[in-house]
Amino acid sequence: MTSPQTLTLGNTDIRIPPLGIGTWAWGDRFFWNYGREYTADDIRAAFIAAVEEGITFFDTAEVYGLGRSEQFLQEMLAQTETPIVIATKFFPLPWRVRKTAIRRALRYSLKRLGLASVDLYQIHFPWPPRSTDFWVRALGELVEEGLVRAAGVSNYTAEQMHRAHAILQTRGIPLASNQVHYSLLHRKPERDGTLNACQELGITLIAYSPLEMGLLTGKYTPENPPGGVRSRRYSRAYLERIRPLIGLLREIGQGHSGKTPAQVALNWVICKGAVPIPGAKNARQAVSNAGALGWRLTDNEVQALDDASDKI
Repeated sequence: MTSPQTLTLGNTDIRIPPLGIGTWAWGDRFFWNYGREYTADDIRAAFIAAVEEGITFFDTAEVYGLGRSEQFLQEMLAQTETPIVIATKFFPLPWRVRKTAIRRALRYSLKRLGLASVDLYQIHFPWPPRSTDFWVRALGELVEEGLVRAAGVSNYTAEQMHRAHAILQTRGIPLASNQVHYSLLHRKPERDGTLNACQELGITLIAYSPLEMGLLTGKYTPENPPGGVRSRRYSRAYLERIRPLIGLLREIGQGHSGKTPAQVALNWVICKGAVPIPGAKNARQAVSNAGALGWRLTDNEVQALDDASDKI
């Protein structure tokens, strides 16, 4: 097994590689066409390949595949002796208004994962009717009880994150992470202060959709757009607009021993100080993700990609 350099998850004692695997697609039939475009065997192969490459951080959620993603991880955790860091999430649905809801949701997640405690538990969205303060306090209690090693949030603004950090700090608990959408095609965390706030507070920014659902791999063009739900999200005109950026990703990759556009795009996220969690539906994608590790873009290359992104 390859052992990439690890980093600390926030101000905790948990160590993770600079890149993880997001498991939204594991078992998801609606958006990702699980069962038609890839199978359970493909997912198991992705897990094995990722671990062999030293990628031992996996992010899931109770809603991914309606629990199937967590169940996949249980099956695979039982088949490896390699220490794996698992993150999952609680979804504050509108009818979840009592503190017992997060405890019950965690209990079901732990059952599906086959674990007595989870490394990182995250509040999936800052949704009403309950305030973010309410759920963060409840999350802190789960940490104090030993059911959760580290507390995290997801899709929180800089202001909401500051508030969550302050609430947990009164209990002596660090806010370990904020998981947000971040890629070369979605740089809002840079512009709204979220990335800076993470760095100031010692919070790990976990970047989901770092390849923008495949757009930054270079495999999609106006002549070959993505299918399914994604075809309605990304127009042919948009695919035409991003062509210069994809070309620059290819050009820069050639200067780094033939790295792919996807690997350059992931390395850009790492250079920004975030931890990308691209998906992997098969072994080939897992190995490709791992190719973003062990090297680094120059400052000039990062700036060139920033400039190309700004024009889109």
